[in-house]
Amino acid sequence: MYDKRYLVEFENRVKEQFISKKIKGPIHLSGGNEHELMLLFMSMVSKRDWVFSTHRNHYHWLLHVEKPVKLMRLIRRGDSMHTYDKDRRFFTSAIVGGGIPIAVGVAMSVKRNKEDRHVWCFVGDGATDSGRFYEAVRYGWNNKLPLTFVVEDNGLSCNTGKKERGVGGTDHVNRYHNVIKYNYDRTTEHTGAGVWVQF
Repeated sequence: MYDKRYLVEFENRVKEQFISKKIKGPIHLSGGNEHELMLLFMSMVSKRDWVFSTHRNHYHWLLHVEKPVKLMRLIRRGDSMHTYDKDRRFFTSAIVGGGIPIAVGVAMSVKRNKEDRHVWCFVGDGATDSGRFYEAVRYGWNNKLPLTFVVEDNGLSCNTGKKERGVGGTDHVNRYHNVIKYNYDRTTEHTGAGVWVQF
């Protein structure tokens, strides 16, 4: 599963299915962050952990849940942004930063029940523009929750850059010990497959 070609080829199949009108809903393809994610999931994320992902979740699923056939089935029925797997504790939210408060609640439950699990909450840099991100980070840190936020910074919130959003960047999040941030250049369109598809 920890193979860049495996990840890229899966997304290429999704792109082909979308162009051939076999996917009846929007898609958000991943691309450009394969190395960072493979390293993170290989070295830190356990299969018993919780993973909260975003609208761009295919790579997270393939590295944590694995089950590519189930993922493709969900995507083909129009649930690319809404994938979940209860058994592997994998959930997504199509709302920017939507998974943040839920991840905090789950982490509190894990702590109270003394479970040997960790909660990983993936967000894009657009989510760090919101106050709820910083409130959750501080709450998680102050309460020593088993919770880590992973900021995937491609410089864009949807297609809007940091300068247009009036933010200086995300380097300051590195001062929080429960946040991991990496930068990458997105190699796919924000949504769709880069071509107009008329259903």
